[in-house]
Amino acid sequence: MTRKPQLLRVGLKRARAAAEADFPFSIPAIRTLPPLDLSARVTFFVGENGSGKSTLLEGLAAAANLPTVGAAEIGRDGTLEAPRRLAARLQLTWAKRTHRGFFLRAEDFFGFQRRVAAERRELEERLAEIDVAYGDRSLYAKGLAAGPVRASLGDMERRYGRDPDARSHGQAFLNLFQGRFAPEGLYLLDEPEAPLSPQNQLGLLALLLAWAGRDAQFIIATHSPMLLAFPDAAIYSFDRVPISAVRYEDLEHVALTRAFLNDPAAFLRRLRV
Repeated sequence: MTRKPQLLRVGLKRARAAAEADFPFSIPAIRTLPPLDLSARVTFFVGENGSGKSTLLEGLAAAANLPTVGAAEIGRDGTLEAPRRLAARLQLTWAKRTHRGFFLRAEDFFGFQRRVAAERRELEERLAEIDVAYGDRSLYAKGLAAGPVRASLGDMERRYGRDPDARSHGQAFLNLFQGRFAPEGLYLLDEPEAPLSPQNQLGLLALLLAWAGRDAQFIIATHSPMLLAFPDAAIYSFDRVPISAVRYEDLEHVALTRAFLNDPAAFLRRLRV
């Protein structure tokens, strides 16, 4: 039987009027945030750059205290100071509180790869230290000492591959999702289509379909008409104040992309004027 999504609702606690002038509350969509129903398996935030969709996603990640796929965790990331202030004002309603899942900003992925590489080096250095410390005196004792370290290295290889740097950025992205998505996880993804070709966007869409069917929940800020086509997804437009639900067919992103593909020459003529 399909279970309820983990996170059901988000709202904004009231505050002093003076506090509303400070970022991120100076963003109209954030300042006027209505209670949002997040009970769909997949929820999309759409809007122009600067509309507040990424800011709310970051605030949700901080309020939920999810692990971060980035160079630093949410509580120590200096770029997330404003979203942490927003998190203190958010009221989350849970069906089941979870820390399974993660928060990903596409721009932070290189930092995450460096973090994984550093952790791998530390594990390899620990194996070398064990080898020197035990020498040939006791192979059994050496095996016991090295076992947990080798297990951690094996887990990293299963999740991220033996050499993540050997893959393209888009391939590494998909490999991360394939290795880290899990049943009943909560995944907050900020513009995950950024490094993905159209073919790989379809690959991500297939992963969303598969894992949503296994009770995972996704909240995604995106510009991608391909991802937005996920069946029965909730779509919230941040270009409307207050934020409101919108149908896929009514999205400007979709209409503009469709019109361009139907007649690119007409658009290019206008751009030359």
